Amino acid sequence: MLDEVERWLGRRSWSVADRSLDRILAAKHGATVSVVLPALNEEATVGDIVSVIRRELMSDAVPLVDELVVIDSGSTDRTAEVAAAAGARVVARDAILPRIPAVPGKGEVLWRSLMVTEGDIVCFVDADLRDFSADFVSGIVGPLLTDPDVDFVKAMYDRPLGDTPGQGGRVTELVARPLLNLHWPQLAGFVQPLGGEYAARRSLLERLPFPVGYGVELGLLVDALHTVGLDALGQVDVGVRKHRHQDGRALGRMAAAIYRTAQLRLSRGHLVRPKLTQFEREDDGFTPRTYDVDTEERPPMIDIAEYAHRRVA
Repeated sequence: MLDEVERWLGRRSWSVADRSLDRILAAKHGATVSVVLPALNEEATVGDIVSVIRRELMSDAVPLVDELVVIDSGSTDRTAEVAAAAGARVVARDAILPRIPAVPGKGEVLWRSLMVTEGDIVCFVDADLRDFSADFVSGIVGPLLTDPDVDFVKAMYDRPLGDTPGQGGRVTELVARPLLNLHWPQLAGFVQPLGGEYAARRSLLERLPFPVGYGVELGLLVDALHTVGLDALGQVDVGVRKHRHQDGRALGRMAAAIYRTAQLRLSRGHLVRPKLTQFEREDDGFTPRTYDVDTEERPPMIDIAEYAHRRVA
């Protein structure tokens, strides 16, 4: 590990216990915080997450979060209804920036969320978390409020796989961590580089391109490093993250998108074949299934005319 990263770990890696809620609130000074949950068919978990945030971080006693928005990206279950009943403002992905046709992908939803939120700090939280704790929000928002030199904060945590501790994050260990260590060694200190819980200043997010799919977390992290430097990035230990795990084939598609995101940033070149073929066993043997790899990125939101007009207004 680089000496620079060793020093960074000592300065920019914290525990959620390092900042009390009282200290965080005292440092708010009029800054506003938006929490965004990207959601697709998450009726089983999204309501509990919204309820915890509303109860513990949006009360008169603890007014940390000013805005809680669920962006529904085409759910076919009761995600939108459950989220609204729990107290979130629900916005359909396709209703945001209708001039630009939406494409599937988590990054697409996060990018569009900048158009329908107002907070100076934007906090992203995945909607499939179980046993959710408000620490996931206060922990990563805290450094942004208490330290003006910090611009981007990721959560770090244990990720059990079923009942087995420490075995989650398979794509992180097999794809993202090797890529970061080899090509962006300054980012080698991030425990969960692909984690979906992170917060950043709007003034940074609006300047970054957003990969539309699974590569969004790696892309934002790498681009944030190049935009504001390592010392403006941080991470906070928030405990344990429990969520729904993907099957092996889905992980393969995720890995391909992440590799593509890295490849684009390394060379700004073109993929020869932006597709991934996987195999499924059927009655008569193995059947190939070929999937497109996410190859589209959204430009920095600050370059979008509607967003620029909203800022002027």
